[in-house]
Amino acid sequence: MTLNDPLSNVLSNILNAEKVGKKEYTANISSKMILKVLGIMRDNRYIGEFKETEYGNKSRIHINLLGKINKCSAIKPRFSIKIKDMEKYEKRYLPAKDFGIIILSTNKGLITHKEAKEQGKGGRLISYIY
Repeated sequence: MTLNDPLSNVLSNILNAEKVGKKEYTANISSKMILKVLGIMRDNRYIGEFKETEYGNKSRIHINLLGKINKCSAIKPRFSIKIKDMEKYEKRYLPAKDFGIIILSTNKGLITHKEAKEQGKGGRLISYIY
């Protein structure tokens, strides 16, 4: 099975596991970007702890779910935005002001849209969670 967008697959599988009430999900795909997105989700208390385990030449991620995600998805295409356009994308992807996060990729790494506003940085949209 080939995957075109591993991040999108992991996020949709996490959402599906949350909807059916599972407390844990194991992702068979691992990458630096997925780990960083999961780290931001953990820091914002959408998921619990996660750990990466190696199985031969493959790695898996075990994720503890907290049941706090209403919706999460990757943003395709990965729009490049300036800080002044941030509000337009907040209205598009988040249901209300100060509810949820948008993850951006900047030259300093992955950050939330709130951090991007504070730092005055733009970047590419990666995903949203609320």
